[in-house]
Formats: sequence, structure tokens, C-alpha cells
Amino acid sequence: MSPPLILVIVARTSGSVPREEGAWMAVTADGFTGTVGGGQLEFDAIARARAALAGGELTAEVRYPLGPSLGQCCGGVVWLRFEHIDAGEDLQARLPVPPALPVALFGAGHVGHAIARIARDLPIALHWIDSRSDAFPAEPPGAGWRREAVAPIADAVPDLPAGVAVLIMTYSHAEDFDVVAACLRRQRERGDLRFIGLIGSRTKWASFRHRLEARGFTVGELDQVVCPIGVPGVAGKQPGVIAVAVLAQLLTLRAATA
Repeated sequence: MSPPLILVIVARTSGSVPREEGAWMAVTADGFTGTVGGGQLEFDAIARARAALAGGELTAEVRYPLGPSLGQCCGGVVWLRFEHIDAGEDLQARLPVPPALPVALFGAGHVGHAIARIARDLPIALHWIDSRSDAFPAEPPGAGWRREAVAPIADAVPDLPAGVAVLIMTYSHAEDFDVVAACLRRQRERGDLRFIGLIGSRTKWASFRHRLEARGFTVGELDQVVCPIGVPGVAGKQPGVIAVAVLAQLLTLRAATA
């Protein structure tokens, strides 16, 4: 049975602070996991939580001016909420759920597997799609994720939720092309996809672009497709390196539109 603990949550913030609202730390009598920002703020929060576990009074919410009272250079204000979790109680059920970026990942190849593996620890809600039912790994998907086999794969595009970011990296250039075309048709009709990213080189995109222009897509429509994908400056073609660059790009997108 899990021991009793104090859950410490960043309830509110003002100004420059080390962690965002919803960041948390779970404190037991002899350990802790998570972080609310480190430094004197965290030291005081741990001490306050352990005093409560030892029988002291637990204040539900405490205001911390980081500069004046704690000498931390951030200078903002953090309000920490303290909650008692009984022995055996499910901690996961009490944790704040950060808003997740919905991502539709088309393709369960090497890079797709790397993205799914790393994204488990990120605020991303993944809908993983491939035309091959046996392409997905044996382990269960991340919490709240979906895995779906759809053939032809482009048929999945019209049913995606509004606001989703689309990553296209199937095993086949033909499938990639069909998904890109389906995304552009959807953008023409509804304009509700948040991001369309295609794996590949500039040469691949030049070929795709020429064929898509022949199908009647305009320059403005084609400019909605990002290819190559990934934040600039990350060198390397290993699946893990590509996955990190692509996920960093998605997190930048999430931060810019939060």
C-alpha cells in the first residue's frame, strides 16, 4: 500500500516563475517525486508538507513571493496548494491534467515508433494511424491514445477532430501523397487543421508540390504544408533524432497557441 503523502500543486502564478500552473510534487515522510520549481520555494514546500505529515496543521494554499521572501531571482509570485493524500489512495486520480495537443500521426514506421515512445512523457494526445494492423508495437498505447488501422489510410483524414496537428510519415510515398492531398482538401473545406507536417526532403516536397499543383491546389494552400519537418538545426537522420526535432516543433506550436 502506498504511504500517505502531501500533493503540492502550483495553483496560480504571477510574473516570472520557475514552473507553470498545474506543476506538482508529491511529498512523503522520506522522499518526493515531481517538482514545483526547485530552490528555496521547493525546500519550504517540502518542509511544510512533512510537518503536516507529522501531525502539524496543513494550510490549503500558501502565497510565495519569490524575490522578497525567498531570494529567488525569478521575482514573481507562486501560490502553492497542499492536499493530503491518504495511504492507498490513487495519486494519479488527483493529479492535474495539463491540456494536451491533439496529434494525428500517420505511419507506424521507425520514426513513428520513436515519436510515440518519446511522446508518452509529453502533453500530447496521440491518434496513431497506419494502413497495416500489424505495424503497431505490442505494448499498450499511452493513456488516452488511439491506434487505428485504416485502409486506404487517407480515409481517416475527414474524421479527425478540429484543431489536430497532422504528422505524415507512412511507409509509402504514395500513401504520404494521398494523406497530404486529403489534408489540403479538408483545409479547403473546413480550414480546421492546426498543422500539416510531412517527413522528407525538399526534393520530395518539390515533387509532391508539382503533382498537387496539377490537381488544382493553389500556392497558398500548398504553403500550409511543412516539409521537411522538425525544428531547424537538429542534425542527424536517426529515428530518435528526427522524433525529438518533430516533437520540439509541436511543443513550440502548442506554446505559441496556448
